[in-house]
Amino acid sequence: MSGSLPVTRIGYERLQEELKHLTRVERPAIVEAIAEARSHGDLSENAEYDAAKDRQGFIEGRIQELNDKIARAEVIDPTQINSEKIVFGATVTMIDTDSDKEVTYQIVGDDEADIKDGKISISSPVGRALIGHVLDDEVKIKVPSGIRCYEIIDIKYK
Repeated sequence: MSGSLPVTRIGYERLQEELKHLTRVERPAIVEAIAEARSHGDLSENAEYDAAKDRQGFIEGRIQELNDKIARAEVIDPTQINSEKIVFGATVTMIDTDSDKEVTYQIVGDDEADIKDGKISISSPVGRALIGHVLDDEVKIKVPSGIRCYEIIDIKYK
């Protein structure tokens, strides 16, 4: 993959922690599990060995993926952004014009997104639709349930 990957400082640290855990804890444990399974004899009918090799493949793939993401990461500190427009890192409060329900989302990188925590991906339909808008704009967003209309009532960089 190419191109930079926007990520907040917290998201970057989480990627690094996961990589450290996989390389220092999971990788040695799976090597040990493979050795243990080998000691049981015939590998052609050894379910433990097959499962351990599958797990090893998953772990090694994830380590490669994390190394790539960390190498391409463009760490962005939202507190250093001074913009009236919505950009990566913004915490946006909106009102659904149909239901008068207020929602607040922070626009973050793909790996950081967690709707329960109010964090949406910059590449999600909502995240993409919000980028570039300013306070008091009305934004129409196509979501699975149809088109929703939101009014932006607050933009913060924290």
